[in-house]
Amino acid sequence: MAGNISGPSVSNAANILLNHDFSNDLNSWHLNCCNGYVISSKAGGQGVNLMDSDCNYAVITDRNEGWQGLEQDITDRISIGSAYTVSAFVGVSGLSQESVDVKATLKLEYHDSATNYLFIGRSSVMKGSWEKLEGTFSLSTKPDRVVFYLEGPAPGIDLLIRSVEINCSIPNDNKFISTEACVSTGDESIIINPQFEDGLNNWSGRSCKIVLHDSMADGKIVPKSGKYFACATERTQFWNGIQQEITGRVQRKLAYEITALVRIYGNNVTNADVRATLWVQTPDLREQYIGIANVQATDTDWVTLQGKFLLNGPTSKAVLYLEGPPSGTDILVNTLVVKHAAKTPPSTPPAAQNVAFGVNIIENSNLSDDTKGWFTLGNCPLTVKTGSPHILPPMARESLGPHGILSGRYILVTNRTQTWMGPAQVITEKLKLFLTYQVSAWVRIGSSSNGPQNVNVALGADNQWINGGQTEVSDDRWHEIGGSFRIEKQPTKIMVYIQGPASGVDLMVAGLQIFPVDRHARFRYLKMQTDKIRKRDVVLKFAGLDSSSYLNTMVQVRQTQNNFPIGTCISRSNIDNEDFVNFLVKHFNWAVFANELKWYWTEPQQGNLNYKDADDLLTLCQKYKIQTRGHCIFWEVDGTVQQWVKSLNKNDLMTAVQNRLTSLLTRYKGKFSHYDVNNEMLHGSFYQDRLGKDIRANMFKTANQLDLSATLFVNDYHIEDGCDTRSCPNKYIEHILDLQEQGAPVGGIGIQGHIDSPVGPVVCSSLDKLGILGLPIWFTELDVSSMNEYVRGDDLEVMLREAMAHPAVEGIMLWGFWELFMSRDNAHLVNAEGDINEAGKRFLALKQEWLSHSHGHVNEQGQFNFRGFYGTYNVEIVTPSKKISKTFVLDKGDSPMEVSIDL
Repeated sequence: MAGNISGPSVSNAANILLNHDFSNDLNSWHLNCCNGYVISSKAGGQGVNLMDSDCNYAVITDRNEGWQGLEQDITDRISIGSAYTVSAFVGVSGLSQESVDVKATLKLEYHDSATNYLFIGRSSVMKGSWEKLEGTFSLSTKPDRVVFYLEGPAPGIDLLIRSVEINCSIPNDNKFISTEACVSTGDESIIINPQFEDGLNNWSGRSCKIVLHDSMADGKIVPKSGKYFACATERTQFWNGIQQEITGRVQRKLAYEITALVRIYGNNVTNADVRATLWVQTPDLREQYIGIANVQATDTDWVTLQGKFLLNGPTSKAVLYLEGPPSGTDILVNTLVVKHAAKTPPSTPPAAQNVAFGVNIIENSNLSDDTKGWFTLGNCPLTVKTGSPHILPPMARESLGPHGILSGRYILVTNRTQTWMGPAQVITEKLKLFLTYQVSAWVRIGSSSNGPQNVNVALGADNQWINGGQTEVSDDRWHEIGGSFRIEKQPTKIMVYIQGPASGVDLMVAGLQIFPVDRHARFRYLKMQTDKIRKRDVVLKFAGLDSSSYLNTMVQVRQTQNNFPIGTCISRSNIDNEDFVNFLVKHFNWAVFANELKWYWTEPQQGNLNYKDADDLLTLCQKYKIQTRGHCIFWEVDGTVQQWVKSLNKNDLMTAVQNRLTSLLTRYKGKFSHYDVNNEMLHGSFYQDRLGKDIRANMFKTANQLDLSATLFVNDYHIEDGCDTRSCPNKYIEHILDLQEQGAPVGGIGIQGHIDSPVGPVVCSSLDKLGILGLPIWFTELDVSSMNEYVRGDDLEVMLREAMAHPAVEGIMLWGFWELFMSRDNAHLVNAEGDINEAGKRFLALKQEWLSHSHGHVNEQGQFNFRGFYGTYNVEIVTPSKKISKTFVLDKGDSPMEVSIDL
């Protein structure tokens, strides 16, 4: 009796098995502790007791165990989260009984745990027949090795195999439909029909209609590429658009890049945001929306939409779609391609030869040659006067060290009719790319001003505005202005100018300095400062050791963990990626959740509470003994408040605020070491505007009552960089003191640290000012950004060293580290697919530097002395007769710590 060998044909292109039909003998296959050979179709069934075959088939013989058979390693061809169908025709020879089972199995090998075996399917086979063996499988995690094999008949029975296929599939109405390919390889797009050459096949509307065109608007709109474009029309929601399901064609932990040509049409909208979004459903039915890219599209021309994305975990369904414009506006798509993203070539260190560090590039800064080199923006006169300070501002002195005195001359700008009017210079030829420049000046305003005025050192690089520093001037005194900047793309023209006070207010500027900073000279100083404040002397005292053995006793001290908190931001989707988790656990001892604890996340609709994502993150942190910050209970900025909260009247809003506090802090009592109580109060006032000034202090008081164990923080941005007068250190100090006067138990100061081109003395000046409050300071959301990984590493090293060297700083939290999962581009330490870049290597090198190690012999007093960073240590003592290990913790303290070791 012969089995039915007909059935749906599957394209060999989709089959992940190599040499699936044995046309190349047994190449790519491995015999598992047995022997085998291939019978070609020309030989028919000779040599075996089986009906003649018109196909090649393998004969697996000399089998001594039931598990012996034929196998193939498919590790590199498996996509985690994708579904696969297995189909094989099998037979047996040498069978004495009526029938026997043949099985398909996966062997899953892990380097840190036992090998697993996954049963796929079986078929009952009779002698003299071919039977079809079928099954399905999907993997949720990536083993180190995946081996597919066929096995099953009893010892002595030959196993016959022909036409084995494993095809990647997608679920459709509970049936599996083959796709053309499971994983993108090389330059192949995972989008089917990307240029609509096959009409609208594989495309659909996301709750709207899609139409194919070769032209529109009386021929005014034609494709930029190819013959056709698609139009998503009759859109009633911003999220309506054109979509394609890519389930089974997108692989987790692999970076993809989307490129699309788009434009808009209709409803009198001339420009609108068009976004590419990926909707993902995970095997446990969680939903994720991943923003990939956005572009400002117009109704006049095609524009390119580009972006990258990566899936961390397994998916049961993935749909890519375009959305964004207001309802009634059509989205037009000419092409849409998604390919495996090419890896960014590693950076090279920027050229630093012949850099005149500390040399001012401003011409005639001292005004010894009247106004030579200066000109004015706007129709207002410049004159030179005397009476300005003769010394450099403090932040510049910190960078430059001993320096000649200033001339005491200043520029006076009068008859100003616009805020941007002021003195200027063109400095195009004097700047070098990728160098960090410090900005410093004395500024003052005329007595005719009505209240405080902002003064800003600005740069215009072609059409880009760059902030070089800001300060608020409120009286008839000279004020220091300090900041920094960096240019990373060559402009045709760079101009520096001083601006800011209201029209009619005179502006005075003295001693403007713009100079490249030698950051590595600062690093050497900071290293010495760090050793002073983060280390302690240790005396190891040995008892039970004969004095004659002192010089023959070797001591080796190794620090296993620095107790200084260095943490990172994490998100729920991140922890589905085991590579991410491994890096997190190995290199961080604190964590903060990016969004999962925020009110708009935990209660998107009133009464609909969602703590599952936060619970998952907290469970992971508890498993690995990672301490957590709670970010944040409230967020004062209007644009971050969910719509249902905005719609409440005053009484209902007060009730909702109380419910939020009670719900969150009761649920997680004792779980979060810190809370950011009301985020960014210097930049927003939503709750204060609606509930009165007392609400801020009351939030702190109530939070403290609900969880006494948590330290309550204020948290804001641009505190440390000199570029935002709303959140300068003096304003932050006033804000904190005001809260304390109202009884708010403020326990910590959060400086977010989203900083560009940081300069140590500018950062340190802010820390010094805030330090007078006596509260612990944390960098809570630190990230730095540069196209060049070496410069990014320098930026990060500036911030980490300044924090470690300042006695008021008690912790650092990075705002992420993994590419495509950070709020800023060019800020990552680890590339999307797990490669550590130069900035990441710098981070790891600093972590190693902040571990103390020492070795030597016991001295004549029976002691071993060393100085080390606070943290956990392991001591190994080797005497002529024994070897002993001891662990101890070095806590913070001023006097030497004595550790007794009984030998």
